[in-house]
Amino acid sequence: MADRLAVNAEIRAKEVRLIGPEGKQVGVVPLKIAIEAAQALDLDLVEVSPQANPPVAKVMDYGKHLYEQERAEREARRSQRGTTQKSIRLRPKIDDHDFETKLKQARKFLEGGSSVRVQLMFRRRELRRPEMGLKLMDRFAQELTEVAQIDSRSPMEGRFATMVLGPRKKDVAQKNVAKKEQANKSQRAAASDAKPAE
Repeated sequence: MADRLAVNAEIRAKEVRLIGPEGKQVGVVPLKIAIEAAQALDLDLVEVSPQANPPVAKVMDYGKHLYEQERAEREARRSQRGTTQKSIRLRPKIDDHDFETKLKQARKFLEGGSSVRVQLMFRRRELRRPEMGLKLMDRFAQELTEVAQIDSRSPMEGRFATMVLGPRKKDVAQKNVAKKEQANKSQRAAASDAKPAE
């Protein structure tokens, strides 16, 4: 977070260039008058540019300013992280139950907003018929079409075939809204059941 700004009586200058709450410049005024003007509006006088001559001070709600600044920094950190990529490994001769488990795992990752890297690993004898494994990858992608799209697919590299599935942004957002609505309905139903009968 940025350095803390001087507020009200913490300002040491004798006079300040005052900026009103709407951002209009009032002019150079004595510090005492500027503080009284801020207090009359039930706001704070904040020294926004101490290096200027005279220092620039703005009338604002300092608590709200700090909150908005903190929220903006949180958003910046969140957007910096970006999406995460989870990894799932398959084998050409995977059991049906294991395949379903991997599908559920991938669906959970995709609905959470992460992309999924699906890696199909072949053994030596399985390399003779790579089409079996590639059909399995196609089936995996097909099973997840409602929540995923194929972002990239690389050709066979040695004993591995790789595909990256990305979440369908619109669908994920719609599902989150639907989940919230469902939770709200169940809370309302629970609240109405809890009301005593008259």
